[in-house]
Amino acid sequence: MEDTSAQTIRETLNSQRAFFATNQTKNLNFRLEQLRRFKAAIKKFEKPITVALWKDLHKSAEEAYLTEISMVMQDLDNHIRHLKRWAKPKRVPTPFHLLPSRSRIYYEPLGVALVLAAWNYPFQLLMNPLIGAISSGCCAMLKPSPYTPHVAGVMEELIRDTFRPDYVSLVQGSRKVNAILLEQRFDFIFYTGSPAVGKVVMRAAAESLTPLVLELGGKSPCIVDREANLEIAAKKIAWGKTINAGQTCIAPDYLFVHRSVKEELLVKIIAHFDRTYGQDVHKSPWYPRIVSHSALERLQKLLLHGTIIYGGRVEHADRYMAPTIIDDIQPDFPIMQEEIFGPILPVLTFDRIEEVYSFVNSREKPLALYYFGNPSRGREVLDHTTSGGGCINDVLLHIANHNLPYGGIGNSGLGHYHGHHSFLAFSNSRSYVLSPTWFDLPVKYVPFKGFRWVKKII
Repeated sequence: MEDTSAQTIRETLNSQRAFFATNQTKNLNFRLEQLRRFKAAIKKFEKPITVALWKDLHKSAEEAYLTEISMVMQDLDNHIRHLKRWAKPKRVPTPFHLLPSRSRIYYEPLGVALVLAAWNYPFQLLMNPLIGAISSGCCAMLKPSPYTPHVAGVMEELIRDTFRPDYVSLVQGSRKVNAILLEQRFDFIFYTGSPAVGKVVMRAAAESLTPLVLELGGKSPCIVDREANLEIAAKKIAWGKTINAGQTCIAPDYLFVHRSVKEELLVKIIAHFDRTYGQDVHKSPWYPRIVSHSALERLQKLLLHGTIIYGGRVEHADRYMAPTIIDDIQPDFPIMQEEIFGPILPVLTFDRIEEVYSFVNSREKPLALYYFGNPSRGREVLDHTTSGGGCINDVLLHIANHNLPYGGIGNSGLGHYHGHHSFLAFSNSRSYVLSPTWFDLPVKYVPFKGFRWVKKII
C-alpha cells in the first residue's frame, strides 16, 4: 500500500483546520447525523470488513463481529442515544461566598485529532476513537496499521465514502508516515500500541504540549486461587488466551496459580483447548493466525526457556502458532520481560497471596488484572495491587462494557475512552462562572473593607 505523502498530509490537515474553524462540527444535529452516517456505513461495509479480517488475521466471521464490528456498533448506538445529554452544559454548585454567580462546565471539542491505531484489532481500534472524535465535535485524521493492509484498505474506502476529507480523513503508510504525522501540530493525539512507541508519541506531543491518550499494553497477570472454580477458570482462561491467537492487549499474559490446584487447572485448560479447536488446532476454522512472520519469529524465541507441557507447534507458511503452555518459568526468563502478545501461557505458582502482591507490584503496572477465587478475596487483591482494569472470575469482559472507562496506568497507558469517556477524551471541559451585574461584592477589592467578616465564611 502506497504511503500518503507529506504534502497530502499537510494539505489535508490545513483543510481540516479550516473546516473546524467554521464551527459546523460543533452543531449537535451535525454530530448526530455524522454518527448515524457512520453506523449506516459500517452496515454497508460489514462483509468487506469481515473478509479483510480473515485475510489479515484469519479471524472467523463470528470472532470478527463479536470483537470488532459489534463493539463499534454498540458504542455508536450509545453515543447517538446519549450525546445530547452529555453535550449539555453541566451546572455545578457555586460556593456561598461566590453567590449570586452561577457555575457551569461547557464541553467543547479539542479541535483536529490524530488517531493512530494498532494492528491486532485493526477495525475496532481505529473506529472506536473516531466515535469519540465525532461525538465531541472534532475533525479527525486516521492512521491504520500497515500490518493489516486488507482491513486498512477497506477502512479507507469506508471513510472516503462516508465523510468529507476536510472533516474525517484516512492516511496510509509505514513508520515513515507516522514520523511525518508526529511532526505536525494536532490539537489531540490518540495512540494505541506498544509502550515503546507510546514514548515516541508522548515525546512528540510534548514538543507542542498536545494533550493525548495512550492505550498501551503490558503483562496482565491472571491469578487463580485455591478456592477458585477450576472448571470455569480454565474455560475462561483458555478462551481469553486464544481469542485473536492471544494478540490482545488485555489477554491473560501469564498465569499465577496456587500450588495446590496447579496440576488440576492445567489439565482443565488443555482440555478446553482441545474441546474448542480439536486435536489439530491448525485445521480449525476458528483459530486466528499471527499477524506477520517477524512477529511469529519473536514468539518462537520465547519458547526456548521453560518446559513446554502443551502446544509449541509453529507453521511458518501460514503464520500459525499453537496454543502453548510453558511450565518451570523463572521471573528473569525473556518471556517474563516483555508482553507476549501471542498464544503462549507461562505458569508461575504461589503458596501465599502475599507472594503475588510482591511480584505484581514490583513490575510495571499492567493494563489488566484477573483473579479467580472468592469474590471478597478478589476485592482484597484489587486493594493490594493496581492495574488499568480487570475482572474477578472472568477475563476481557471489562472492555465490552461501554459504561466502564477503558485505559491503562503508568507503562500500560494514559487516559480512558469508551462510551461517555470517549466523548470526554476528545473534549475540553471548559469551566466558567456567570456573574450578574446588579451585585458586586466590594470586599474583594482593595482595601478589602470588612475582610475579617469574610474570613468567617470562606
